[in-house]
Amino acid sequence: MVGEDRLWWSNFREKKRNSLTNSEFEMICKLHSEYMNHKFFKPCTCSPKTINRWIEDLNEIYSLPYDAS
Repeated sequence: MVGEDRLWWSNFREKKRNSLTNSEFEMICKLHSEYMNHKFFKPCTCSPKTINRWIEDLNEIYSLPYDAS
């Protein structure tokens, strides 16, 4: 994860809440589609299983070594 995406994710992770805003949901969908190489789509909000898995996926990518050079 690089640049503004990394900064956004860092700020997102600092928030200690159990819910997402619409803009956070949208951004997670966008980031997941980019970093996991799939078409953008929004999973159903009736069950948090998919979005929680996507957050875990993005946390793994965020934790990879980052070279800012």
